[in-house]
Amino acid sequence: MSLFAYARPKALGEALKLLKNGTIALAGGTDLITLMRHGLAEPDALVDLTGIEGLRGITREKGRGIRIGALTALSDVEASADLLRSLPIVPESLRDAATPQIRNMGTVGGNLLQRNRCWYFRDEGVQCWLKGGKRCFAVDGENRYHAVIGAHECWIVSPSDLAPALIASDAEVELASSLGRRRIPLAGFYVAPSGKQRKEHAIRRGELITTVRIPEKALERKGTYVKAMERKAWSFAIVSVAAAARVRDGKASDVRLVLGGIAPIPWRVPAAERVLDGTSLDDNACLAAADVVLKDATPLRDNGYKVTLARELVRRALRSLMS
Repeated sequence: MSLFAYARPKALGEALKLLKNGTIALAGGTDLITLMRHGLAEPDALVDLTGIEGLRGITREKGRGIRIGALTALSDVEASADLLRSLPIVPESLRDAATPQIRNMGTVGGNLLQRNRCWYFRDEGVQCWLKGGKRCFAVDGENRYHAVIGAHECWIVSPSDLAPALIASDAEVELASSLGRRRIPLAGFYVAPSGKQRKEHAIRRGELITTVRIPEKALERKGTYVKAMERKAWSFAIVSVAAAARVRDGKASDVRLVLGGIAPIPWRVPAAERVLDGTSLDDNACLAAADVVLKDATPLRDNGYKVTLARELVRRALRSLMS
């Protein structure tokens, strides 16, 4: 690990002034420290955000939905009485996301920004495509956990459990830099690496995630999050499904369906959601929607099972909305 400078500002404005080329923001550090140890992140300086109190907390704003500060610990999101009552899909997505110790350290912003878990990317001795190399070694290598859809030059999968649940809740992220602020849908925050875009997120140099906002209308939906893991608990998703819908008189409307673990980005196909509108979410409708989500899947040698698994998890998640 190379030497680096360290600063712990008390205010957001001070932190934004410190962010520049070669500087990396530090929150919980559960992913960043690992990247540094493996030589995948080599900052000239770290800007520790943990002293900025204004970036923590969960608040319900009348008529404006829910605001979650980017430095809020994952364990606080999971245990939030307000979220458990009004938006249970979000704390539910974190229940098996990591060990209690990591959930205590990890933050909302850090979880959304975490890097992929591809073993070729994480191996500092392998110059894969995402790190500037000429090819993705997963295509002909060990690929049982890699993408089955939406991949181009790079077959990583988006690792966040929280992201699909938030996207199914129409979440937006607020970003700040020394040049100003902007707000974008969380669904547009993720990038499928291809062409000149050898990155996973749309965050710009010098920017920080400050807030996640969930609109009031999203709270009118019933939601659920289901996940298949290699271990029984505290593991990354092989496949996950976040589903939400308004349910009235036995019919679903305003459906959201977002899959994790199958693509370089959280995978949402609005056409599949339209298939479900006005249905009772019976098996036929659920499987028809799954077929639309997965119609362009092109599995690699060892991960074709993900297509079958995703299809079944879509059915289970959607059916559970009617219970």
